[in-house]
Amino acid sequence: MRDFRKLDVWDRAHQLTLDVFRVTDSFPSNERFGLTTQMRRCAISIPSNIAEGAGRESRPDYARFLGVAIGSAHELDYQLQLSKDLGYLGLIRHGELANDVVAVRSMLASLRKRVLANGGISVDS
Repeated sequence: MRDFRKLDVWDRAHQLTLDVFRVTDSFPSNERFGLTTQMRRCAISIPSNIAEGAGRESRPDYARFLGVAIGSAHELDYQLQLSKDLGYLGLIRHGELANDVVAVRSMLASLRKRVLANGGISVDS
C-alpha cells in the first residue's frame, strides 16, 4: 500500500482541483449544474484516482487508475478550453490552468509508465 499524499503528482493534481473549484465559483449561475459541475467532477477525479490506485495491491490495477486519471485530465483540458471560448475564463487564467493540466498529465504518464515497466514506484513521483 502506497501513501498517495507523498506523490508529487497527487499534490499537483490536488492543487489543480482547488484552483478549478475557485475559478468555477465565478461562472454564471445558470452553469451551476452544467459546466461548473462537470469541471469540478473531472478535477476531483484526477487526485481521487491517484489515491484509489495507490491503494491497490497490483501494478496493473494501479496503472489502470492512473490511466483513468489521465483521461479525466484530458476531459478537464477540453472543459477549460470551452470555458475560455464561452467567456467564463480569461485568457491568462485559462493558460495557467491549461499548463497545470498538461504538467499533471505528463507526470501521470511518467508514473504509469514506471508502474507498468518495473513496479518501481517512487514516492517522489
